[in-house]
Amino acid sequence: MAADGPATSRPVSPHISIYRWQINSVLSILHRATGVALAVGTLLLVYWLVSAAAGPDAYRSAQGFIGSFIGQILLIGWAWSLFYHLCNGIRHLIWDAGYGFELSGMMRSSMIVLGTASGLTVLAFIIGWIVW
Repeated sequence: MAADGPATSRPVSPHISIYRWQINSVLSILHRATGVALAVGTLLLVYWLVSAAAGPDAYRSAQGFIGSFIGQILLIGWAWSLFYHLCNGIRHLIWDAGYGFELSGMMRSSMIVLGTASGLTVLAFIIGWIVW
């Protein structure tokens, strides 16, 4: 074999573009993404808490940002990420116990996780709106 490049007859590892997307692979990627979103979203929470400790002007500024359209979108996204990550983590615990590996069970649990995370997000904001 020549030192100037790889052999052309060598098999190539399959790429993600070859595979058909499945709900479990999408939810696995989404689980990782929501983990990152939770870490980044925690910075917004820290900003709000630090502003409360810094005094009324800083707190008013933070409340203004969080109450803005962009702040509300970030807050909703953070809340959904929290509930999705929680629900999907519970699903993984069920899998760890050895249940739910059939294809129909995986499809059902995927829809339950997505629906429950969305429902809990809506419920949290309804309760927050009533209490506020």
